[in-house]
Amino acid sequence: MTPPRPGPRTIAATFVTLGLAYGVWYAYSVFLVALLAEFGWSRSLLAGAFSVFTLVHGILSAPLGWLADRLGPRRLVLAGGTVLAGALVLDGAISRPWHLYAAFGLLTAIGVASSGWLPAVVMVQRWYPQRVGTALGLTSAGIGVGIFLVVPLCQTLINLAGWRWAFRTVGVIVAAWVIPATLWLVRDPPPSVTSRQGTGPVATGPAVPGGDVTLRGAGRTSAFWLLATAQVSGAFVNQMLLVHQVAYLVDHGISALVAAGVVGVVGIASVVGKAGGGWFSDTFGREVTYTLGNACVMLSVGALGLLALGQGAGWAYGYGVLIGVGYAVTAPLIPALVADLFRGQHFGAIFGTLQIANAIGGSLGPWIAGRVFDASGSYAPAFTAAVASAAVSMGAVWLIGPRRR
Repeated sequence: MTPPRPGPRTIAATFVTLGLAYGVWYAYSVFLVALLAEFGWSRSLLAGAFSVFTLVHGILSAPLGWLADRLGPRRLVLAGGTVLAGALVLDGAISRPWHLYAAFGLLTAIGVASSGWLPAVVMVQRWYPQRVGTALGLTSAGIGVGIFLVVPLCQTLINLAGWRWAFRTVGVIVAAWVIPATLWLVRDPPPSVTSRQGTGPVATGPAVPGGDVTLRGAGRTSAFWLLATAQVSGAFVNQMLLVHQVAYLVDHGISALVAAGVVGVVGIASVVGKAGGGWFSDTFGREVTYTLGNACVMLSVGALGLLALGQGAGWAYGYGVLIGVGYAVTAPLIPALVADLFRGQHFGAIFGTLQIANAIGGSLGPWIAGRVFDASGSYAPAFTAAVASAAVSMGAVWLIGPRRR
């Protein structure tokens, strides 16, 4: 029997690794409620730890992109999986706020960043440069599976054994999968594949140079800064909702376990959004797809509003479907747009630098929502700002051009 080709085998392993790494990311919403119950810390303090996590994750993307271009993404995933497993064990020993910020905000972020999205995007973009939207969508669907499985698992473990053992158990699972799978299954694309990245067709226009663009050259274009704007504003709304969703649902009479089930719905819906959104963007265009995704995000805020007005607990599941599809449709589109405009030998450095903008928006959204709630007892002003932010993100993508069909 012929062994699986290294490209598909690598993508399959990356699918699972992304599920574990970002299952940890999105499980913070259930840990937030558990920590709130045990320590009584403010929501802004707890959300602030996630904001630090997001900021560290994004800031690391620039040097990780540089390293991926030079060392290959496989080594980053191996190191990151090791760090992530150890960090999760430390998360289970938290007893003071600074422990939370150091263990989760810093060390866990380093592990997720090094084993997660940045090396995965570089790997996929180089193995499948001609259908990067579809390939990224299918691979990133692993994140949705991780949300569906890891978040309810964490809530179940919290109910059975407490949040400390929930962190430790997930750390053992990460170590048992990521390290051996990366050693045995994952392979960097060979030089013959990578060297072709700068020779294919590249979208060009008045704001976008053709050819193999360096990071400095990309930074001189308006498209680069519009992509950064789309990242900041898009991450602001998405991470605000995804971090505070369980706390919001519990505030409105939904049990913590049912709220974790709603997060599982988010995960399942995101699988459809990521896989379908990547294909849809390759077929019908990035801008149209991005607009549809953000429209779903806006509607998800409306579903939360109807839940608050007492229109029925079913709106919680409506929210889960809408936010799951909406954020998931937009997630693979930014790296696909970067690949459209700046593909080549420096793709990792360019994409990694743009991830800093994602980190800024993703760190501000949860923290601002926590501060607003602490001050007013309501998420309504923050969620209104989130809708406006989604509109800004849509506008930035439409301004980038050229149009792709």
